[in-house]
This record gives sequence, C-alpha cells and structure tokens, in this order.
Amino acid sequence: MPVPDDVLMPAPWRIVSRRDETSDGAVFTWQLQPEAGEVPLFRPGQFNMLYVFGVGEVPISISGDPEESGSVMHTLRAVGRVTRAMQTLREGEVVGMRGPFGTAWPLEAAFGRDLVLVAGGIGLAPLRPVVCYAMRHREAFRRVFLLIGCRDPASELFRDDVIAWSRRPHLVVEVIVDRGGPAWRGHVGVVPKLVQRGGFDPADAVAFLCGPEAMMRYAVLALQRRGVSEDRIHISMERNMQCGVGTCGHCQWGRYILCRDGPVLRFDRVADLFDVREL
Repeated sequence: MPVPDDVLMPAPWRIVSRRDETSDGAVFTWQLQPEAGEVPLFRPGQFNMLYVFGVGEVPISISGDPEESGSVMHTLRAVGRVTRAMQTLREGEVVGMRGPFGTAWPLEAAFGRDLVLVAGGIGLAPLRPVVCYAMRHREAFRRVFLLIGCRDPASELFRDDVIAWSRRPHLVVEVIVDRGGPAWRGHVGVVPKLVQRGGFDPADAVAFLCGPEAMMRYAVLALQRRGVSEDRIHISMERNMQCGVGTCGHCQWGRYILCRDGPVLRFDRVADLFDVREL
C-alpha cells in the first residue's frame, strides 16, 4: 500500500523557545509551533521526525503535555551530526517536522493501579507526558512512582519539574545518580535499586520503562523479582528510525518494525528478543 506524500514531507515548524536542560547545553528543549495549520494531537510515548534542512532527519520523542495545545515540546541530546546541527539553532529558526508516529504508553492499562515510571537519562523525556497526564488526572491512578536514574546531579533533566512533582502527595519521586559529589544528599547507585525497594504494590502495578537498554534490562529483572508480571511491564525501544511509517526497514528489531509496531512494546511480547544483545 503506497504511503501518502504528506506523511513523508516535512512541514515547517518554528522554534519559539529553547531551554538548556544541562549546563553544557548538550541536552536542550524546544517548543515548536507550525508555520501553518493546526498542531496534531499526540499520545504520550509517540515521536516526531525532526529535520534540519540540508543536514538530515532524526526521530525525537515528544516530551510535552499532551493536553496543551498550540505547540509541541521536544527534548534533544546532541550526539550525532543532525542533533549537533540542531544544537546550534536558536529561537525563531525553522525546522521540518512530520508525525506523530509510533505506539503510545498504554495509560488505560494502569487506571486504578499503581503506576511505576522508570527513567534513565534522556529516557525521562518520553515519560514526561505521562507525568503531565497524571498531574491533570489525579483520580486515574492509585499512586504514581517516578524513579529517575542519572549519570550525575548535573545531568538531571527537568529539574524544576521534578521538584514540583515531588511536592504532589500522590506522586513519589526518587532520583539516583551513578556518582554524586560533596553537595549531593540523594541516592547513589543504579536505578534498579530504586525498583527493588519501591513502595508500590507489585501485585497490582503497571510499569513503563525508558532509557538505555542495559538499564531497562536490569530494571525489568528487578520488577520481575518484586512480582510484577511481564504483561504489566512496557518498554520503549530505540533504533535507527528513518521513514517513520514502517516501509524502509532501518528500525527492524527481530519481527518488529519499531517506528510502526513500537517504540512502546509490552514486555511479554518481546522478552525473547530482549535477551538477544546483538539485535
């Protein structure tokens, strides 16, 4: 079945605000508005393809509030040719965008249950829309646990948001760093440690995980040891997505095309692939 041209053609979007999330500017957040037309609706966990004219295109998860209209928020890390070019762009400049694409976090699966969000590094960005939803819909979940792992205190993302979230009585926020410093008074170690001692009810909890695959692998093991069943664990997988619509095959992961079948997948359906480290 042919793919419509408008799905493959980037539309111009203007950077209306830019905020550095880390002191070195390697992680930054854009607020984008369309040059024409409406802002498309998205679901937490989906991504857009962002394009720097003359440089290239990359998949970037949406990190904004799904119920805020008028703009789209993306949080990026400068790690390759395209994202480093994005790092040089400033407010008022224009980029291309197409989407949203991909599967979403299954919020409805967690309604009335404990919701456990496990984020490693930049993996907090795709989970931020879930936290925004939980803030707006207090009654949707029994309790929400946000467990964040960072390389060090300077690499913590959305610092002001995290402080504000931690003040909400129904949201438990814990941050752990690989290495602290003299001023750090929080947890030191890896994020699965937070999973092991988390106060959620494993018999009635749903978990969403996003971050480096090694982190997710050990976090899944920690959840399993606590008694969370595999059908209530959901992971977000990242591969080299190029078309966004499942035609080019660049993001194939075993039997899945991640831009179409993912990035969010239920763990019991991919457990056999997840243990094959060469995929």
